[in-house]
Amino acid sequence: MAEKRYLLTPGPTPVPPEVLAELAKPIIHHRERDFREIYQRCLSRLQDVYRTRNDVLLFTTSGTGAFESAVANLTSPGDRQLVLSAGNFGERWAGMAKAFGADLVHARLEWGETPEPEDLRSALADAGDVKVVYLTHSETSTGVVCDVQALTAVAKEAGAFVVVDAVSSLGAVPLESDLWGVDVVVSGSQKALMCPPGLGFASVSGAALEAAAGAGATRYVMDWERTRKGQAKLDSPFTPAVSLVRALDVALGLLLNEGLEAAFDRHARLGRACREGAKAMGLELFSPDEERSAVVTAIRAPDGVDSTEIVKELRDRFGITIANGQGSLKGKIFRIGHIGWFDIFDITTALAAVELVLADAGAEIERGIAVTRALEAWAEHTPV
Repeated sequence: MAEKRYLLTPGPTPVPPEVLAELAKPIIHHRERDFREIYQRCLSRLQDVYRTRNDVLLFTTSGTGAFESAVANLTSPGDRQLVLSAGNFGERWAGMAKAFGADLVHARLEWGETPEPEDLRSALADAGDVKVVYLTHSETSTGVVCDVQALTAVAKEAGAFVVVDAVSSLGAVPLESDLWGVDVVVSGSQKALMCPPGLGFASVSGAALEAAAGAGATRYVMDWERTRKGQAKLDSPFTPAVSLVRALDVALGLLLNEGLEAAFDRHARLGRACREGAKAMGLELFSPDEERSAVVTAIRAPDGVDSTEIVKELRDRFGITIANGQGSLKGKIFRIGHIGWFDIFDITTALAAVELVLADAGAEIERGIAVTRALEAWAEHTPV
């Protein structure tokens, strides 16, 4: 019998059957009427998910490509830019800003810390005149989801443009691009939006578009104005990933039919169930034990156990793929993702397998306790 596989990483994430079916349809040309209709609907739905009336620019790239579009379009060599980081993806912002010639101020916190407004206020005061502030909403390397609304307010007080990495948070936790005054929000298709990797997005405010017109960094494919002009005519300036756009249209329809508030609530409850199940096994959480930790649960490996072995055993014995720690956290934590097309039984499957693996490694764990507690936590908060 073919092995059953379970994907529980913070990205890529599982893809619903309706979305997979759309991918299997014959290729159509990107300038014919049928595709233009899909393209227009997709761009409109992205605005709804982003909660913005600004343009959402769509690129055939990963989420990291959307990162690069922001840096390339807002940077002139020598511009002072600030990155507030507390994990791997904050470090990525810093690496990109430096690569494009920015005068980088890197306010680096310990991995696993939650960036607070005072951290940013202090860093800005020390830095002087900063043009752009880069933030990470959901840091999947640590499981931390920060208060990006409060951080944006601090950056705006300093007169900076605000660019937010929402690759794993968009569609999973509340994000109000316009209401919070965020200038640029970047994301990707392969997380809570329930699609395969390959599409990146950037919502861009009018002020950011105006600033980009005068920025001196080199760009071509990722040029915002070229992309905006093409999208205004429903004519992508370069051949888009036609099948992925069609699949995204279906996935966005599923998400919006569920309702964003309902999706946020589901993700919060999944995160709560996962955390409670891990604690019931006597494991220590690495990610914060709070409601907004709804994207990925990061768990410390028990003393004497390498998390690399936990990840390997889950994959080899049960066909379950979760994520190891990254960077200096590799071998120390493991991460269970719950964004996108997940329900409570995906979480209990992962927890049950973790129980088995840890028990076989010598940990004293009561069989079934994690699943029982996770189901209780889920049921306690089931809407009437």
